[in-house]
Amino acid sequence: MTSSGGGTSTGALRPPAAVALAGCLALAVAIGIGRFVYTPILPYMTTGLGLSKSEAGLIASANFLGYLLGALAAAWRPAPGDARLWLLGALAMSAATTGTMGLTTNLGVFLVLRFLNGGVAALAMVLASSLTMDRLAATGQAAWATAVYAGVGVGIAVSSLAVPAAASGDGDWQGPWLVCGIVSLALAVPVFLLLWGQRSPASVKAAVGGSGNRVSFHRFAFAYGLFGFGYIITATFISDMVRADPALQPAEPVVWLCVGLAAVPSVAFWGWAGRRWGNERAFASACLVEAAGVLLSVLGGSIWPVLLAAALLGGTFMGLTALGLVNARRLSVGDPRRNLALMTAAFGLGQMTGPALGGMLHDGTGSYLAPSLMAAAALALAAVLAAR
Repeated sequence: MTSSGGGTSTGALRPPAAVALAGCLALAVAIGIGRFVYTPILPYMTTGLGLSKSEAGLIASANFLGYLLGALAAAWRPAPGDARLWLLGALAMSAATTGTMGLTTNLGVFLVLRFLNGGVAALAMVLASSLTMDRLAATGQAAWATAVYAGVGVGIAVSSLAVPAAASGDGDWQGPWLVCGIVSLALAVPVFLLLWGQRSPASVKAAVGGSGNRVSFHRFAFAYGLFGFGYIITATFISDMVRADPALQPAEPVVWLCVGLAAVPSVAFWGWAGRRWGNERAFASACLVEAAGVLLSVLGGSIWPVLLAAALLGGTFMGLTALGLVNARRLSVGDPRRNLALMTAAFGLGQMTGPALGGMLHDGTGSYLAPSLMAAAALALAAVLAAR
């Protein structure tokens, strides 16, 4: 039987738990580690390399630019050939660009590596979602999708433990990059074993159609872009915030772990909220919860408020991502791919702007207060727009 990506395979469909595990590990590698490991490593890089906050923000923004362009490319033109091979190649490239960060000290090379990493992260996100969703839908077990997206939180949690374990001191930033590259490659192997050699399901047509309200869609897309800007400043700099404050330094080993652990169940919870309250109201509620976390990260002043801020961030950002894309699909008429691409573009622009602007504001004011207040205001405005 022909596979969804054009290859040939005769094996039986695997159980839903195995398919969900493959998707979970793929997103753990490409997003949880590849895309977000920069956050816990950043304090080591600023100590060891003397990076300014502007340079740190620029490196983060390069990754998000790659993600934006990669997501748009994947949305507009599906990859030819076997999708499983593309996914495995993307995971291998994610591991390679992660590990190679530890082999250079050149800012330009950092920018290129993080740009490439962002591009393959987007490709892996699209392919892992489509491959696993097709298989889960074919077995009537689409509810397992929440386990797939829990992979982002799993990867964040894994990297939060691997980074301090791999660092030989406060200024050792190379070791964490190399170890996380190796861990990524190791986690990609089960994805290969779980996805390969099984029969692909008959193609499942995506549900399309909805209100087609262009005004509602454009307003919601703007809210989604504000969410991208609002979450990413804290998501990029929270570990560095903790290290910079002597009163908070004991929390550094666990602050990113809190983000990851809270992210694991968040998609399931906010998916339930979307079904119960409606996607727009759930999205608005999650934005306000996240805004509270962003404010706590700079106004809390002690360890427990900062850990709560990390939990609120982790417990909302993936749920908001899922709610946004689900609602974009609902507001589409016909093929929703264009709307999904526009949503991705809005999110990517906000996400790409946040770290660079946040770093510059920090360098100008000596504090993360101003960028965090701006981020919280953006999330509050996103909530208002979505609730309307």
